[in-house]
Amino acid sequence: MISLNKAAHDLIDNAQTVELLYDRDRQVMAVRGTDDSSPHAYAVRSASKRGPGQAVVSATAFTAHYGIDTTDARRWKPFVEDGMLCVDLSQEGTVITGNRTKPTAPAHDVEATEPVEDIGAVAAQDHPVGDDTTDDS
Repeated sequence: MISLNKAAHDLIDNAQTVELLYDRDRQVMAVRGTDDSSPHAYAVRSASKRGPGQAVVSATAFTAHYGIDTTDARRWKPFVEDGMLCVDLSQEGTVITGNRTKPTAPAHDVEATEPVEDIGAVAAQDHPVGDDTTDDS
């Protein structure tokens, strides 16, 4: 699962459908809002029944396709490039632990606490094969 807090979701205009992109050379993963007609669209779901807040994307097929390690839940500070919310997976990220963490269901948590500037480079080069719009949790 990829988890976006409200600030991160705001950075991609609260998109309800996204594309997940990965630049293998830079090890940068990106989330870009799209419409549901995209062949690689992933549904964004609310993680809370209490209104706007955390949003989640089931990304099991995507992370498996690119061999992205999901052993531990981690948090990265995102940046924005060309309207895409990006994280640099070559950085360690912060391992997330807590009383609700399930070792068999790791997640990637992207958290933005303040707006960030566009830096103007494209982070996406490849698309995964298939669609992962089902909930694997």
